[in-house]
Amino acid sequence: MKKALLPLLIASALPMSAFADVTVYGKANVSLQNSDESDNSQFELVSNASRIGLKGGEQINDGLKAIYQFEYQTEVDDGANGSNNQTFGQRNIFVGLQGTAGTLIAGKFDTPVKAAQEKVDLFNDLEGDMSFVMVGETRANNIVQYSSPLLGKAVTINVAQVSAEDPAMDDGLSVSATYTSASWYAALATEKDITAQGADITRAVGRYTLNAWQFGLLIQQAKDAASNKTNSWLVSTKYSLNDSWALKAQYGDADLDLADGKRKQLSVGADYSLSKNTTLFGFYTQEKADAGSVNVSDDNWIGVGMELKF
Repeated sequence: MKKALLPLLIASALPMSAFADVTVYGKANVSLQNSDESDNSQFELVSNASRIGLKGGEQINDGLKAIYQFEYQTEVDDGANGSNNQTFGQRNIFVGLQGTAGTLIAGKFDTPVKAAQEKVDLFNDLEGDMSFVMVGETRANNIVQYSSPLLGKAVTINVAQVSAEDPAMDDGLSVSATYTSASWYAALATEKDITAQGADITRAVGRYTLNAWQFGLLIQQAKDAASNKTNSWLVSTKYSLNDSWALKAQYGDADLDLADGKRKQLSVGADYSLSKNTTLFGFYTQEKADAGSVNVSDDNWIGVGMELKF
C-alpha cells in the first residue's frame, strides 16, 4: 500500500467524534490546453496543483489551542504524482500551538518568503506561475515557524528556521513582515541558506484594491553562493466586470548575472464564476528565455479549465 494513502484511509475509518474541530478541504483544478514548447505542439490535460487536506485542532484552555494540517496534492488528469507515481504528494503539513502570544508550528510548509506573495500571482499553479521568473518558491522540510499575533490590527511578523540536519551545513532562516487592510496588502521578506547554502533572497510585495480593480507588484533580488544576482519583478492587474466575470493580466521579468540571462513571462486570462466555489477560466501564457544574444526558449500555452473548491 502506498504510504501517502495511509493518513486519508485512517481518517476515513475513524468516526468524526474521534477528531476535535476537523475540516476537510481542497480543490480540483484541471485545464485542457495546447502546449507549444521547443517547436513541438500538442494538446494536453493538466492537473494544476489539485489537493485535498485535513485541518483542525483542540482547544486546550481559553488562551491556547493545539492545531494541525495535513495537505496532499493529487493529479486529476492521470493520478500520477512525481516520478514514483504516488497517488498523493505532500504539501503543507504541520502541528503546532496557537494562542494569545502567537502561533508556533513545525513540519513541512511554505517559507515566509514564499507566503509573502499572497494573491499577487494571478496565475499561480498554472503555466503562468511566477516561479518562471522568481526563485524562492520553497516549501521547506524540517521547518519551525513563529507568527506573531496581529500587531496594531494590521501587521504580522513571521520567523522560520529550516534545519539542515547536517553538521557541515548552516540552518536556513526566512523572515517576513506583512501589513493587511481593507484595500492594501504589503510585505517585506528575506531568507538565507534555504534555496542553497550561501544563497539569499529579498522580496517586496504590494497589492492595492480599488473598487473593481486589483493591482499587484512584486520586486525581488536573489544571490547565489557565488554572489551572482537575479533581479526580478512582476506586475499584475485584475478587473471584475461583475459578480461573474473577471479579466486579468500579468507580466514578469528576470535579469540573471550568470550567463547574462534574461527571462520574460506574459499571461492574460478570464475567469467566470459559476458559484462561490466553482470557476471556469481561460488563459494564454508566453515565456521567453535568453542567454546573451542567444534565444534559449520561446514557449506558449493557451487553455481553458475548471476549478472546484470544497
